[in-house]
Amino acid sequence: MLGMNGWEMVVLVVLAVVVLGPERMPEYAAKLARLVVRVRDMANDAKGQIKDQMGPEFEDINWRQYDPRQYDPRRIVREALLEPSPGATAVGATAVGTAATAGATGMSAQDADDDAAAHAVPTRSTSYDPDLAVPYDIEAT
Repeated sequence: MLGMNGWEMVVLVVLAVVVLGPERMPEYAAKLARLVVRVRDMANDAKGQIKDQMGPEFEDINWRQYDPRQYDPRRIVREALLEPSPGATAVGATAVGTAATAGATGMSAQDADDDAAAHAVPTRSTSYDPDLAVPYDIEAT
């Protein structure tokens, strides 16, 4: 609370008791309680006013997902590095390409598949291993 630890709070309470004295302490405690209740009511009124102004379509929004404290930059970078690049060859595109190559060159479909497998671009692993070196990405520089 306000960047204070337990011992600092205890020191402030003891200091308040000494400065205010036992006669005025209940009066100031009641004033503090009223202030806290008034601030809480103001915050709830402001929240209700914002909900009324935004309309009913914004009531079911999960606001916690927009909290910046939940994002871990290391996880975001790791997931971005593990995503396949947009220029990577897809499995379906490779099969279509080998069939077209086989028809154009007179190869059998099996020979074209073997040729494509020999020249295929290795795909990235989806699991993260911190011991492996990160591959160099020419597009990232």
